[in-house]
Amino acid sequence: MRLSRLLVSLILLGTLAASLSSGDAQNPAWTHPFPPFRIAGNLYYVGSQDLASYLIATPKGLILINSSLQSSVPQIRRSVEALGFHFRDIRILLISHAHYDHCAGSAAVKHLTGAKYFVMAADVPVVESGGRADFQYGAEKSMLFPPARVDRVLHDGDTVSLGGTVLTAHLTAGHTRGTTTWTLDEIEGGRKLHVVIVGSPNVNPGYTLVGNKVYPQIAADYQHGFQVLKSLPCDIFLGAHGSYFGLRTKYARWKSGDRNAFIDPAGYRAYIAEREQAFEADLARQKGASP
Repeated sequence: MRLSRLLVSLILLGTLAASLSSGDAQNPAWTHPFPPFRIAGNLYYVGSQDLASYLIATPKGLILINSSLQSSVPQIRRSVEALGFHFRDIRILLISHAHYDHCAGSAAVKHLTGAKYFVMAADVPVVESGGRADFQYGAEKSMLFPPARVDRVLHDGDTVSLGGTVLTAHLTAGHTRGTTTWTLDEIEGGRKLHVVIVGSPNVNPGYTLVGNKVYPQIAADYQHGFQVLKSLPCDIFLGAHGSYFGLRTKYARWKSGDRNAFIDPAGYRAYIAEREQAFEADLARQKGASP
């Protein structure tokens, strides 16, 4: 038992040292700890101040969404265990998309827990190449991460089930080819609440939306993604970054006793509308037209 604990500690220390040496903590909010808490039903927040990770507890084990940075793994583990769960009980690992700030810790999570890693098909080459197959960042060393083997390849509309919990994977590509928005239902206060965890609708600086030879359908993928996002019923609005859905403000309300703080269908619609407008403005500018 002591040897096993020592081995886990060494792995976590090695992960932290490697991630700090690679400079992956470029945004302080990405690594600033945040209190873990129950959002609704069996859904919990276990991420940092801005890199959102979610835990779903089932009778058959745990599901983790987003392993985040390499340095996030010890932080996520502490949050999981502070909630009274065992990190080793993570059975399934999911991600929002294959950028290092959401999946760099996946190899370590798989090693420490034996979890099965499920990834949307178009992001599988990026995950398994450690970022080298990314259409935008494949040649940037700072954006690379430890490769991780994918155990199940997902496609648009596939479901992931464990212990009575069912999540649906929605392909909302553009940000990456396999950006995934997750939906599930949770029961809270006798009500069934529709949960949406937005992958990312953002157009990063430097993205080419017109005449992209590496990713020719990028603009069409973004447009399809927005159509999908607008079609999803949403009560609880969450996302890959806490800033998407106002994590800090809503948590302050939650902490003061407002257990409906994260129920925000209007905020979801406003966020998607604003992000679609930003995309259309970028697209128009790149086409040489005024927004």
